[in-house]
Amino acid sequence: MLITFKSAASGDVMMFGENGKELLSVLGKDQDADKGIVTVEQLPGAIAALRTAIEADKSTKREQPDTDEDADRQPDHRIQLAQRALPLLELLERSLQDKVPVTWGV
Repeated sequence: MLITFKSAASGDVMMFGENGKELLSVLGKDQDADKGIVTVEQLPGAIAALRTAIEADKSTKREQPDTDEDADRQPDHRIQLAQRALPLLELLERSLQDKVPVTWGV
């Protein structure tokens, strides 16, 4: 399943369902809703919440020990929330600038 975030301010941002739902939760939206909207009035709060989540994810990554004791472990190359969230953050910021909502599932 894919979730596609749309706005007249920019191109679509598509995500796998699991990742999109995680970000909907960060935005304070119902992650189980098939469709929804982030209104122009909600954009500043959504942007702030997403930035907070990105910074928290980055600081968690920085706090992980990077010692030689773990030389046998493979490095963690998984995509982090911060990396996934950046395209959506950019879409939200452009939408705020153009004063247009962001929708999904429509």
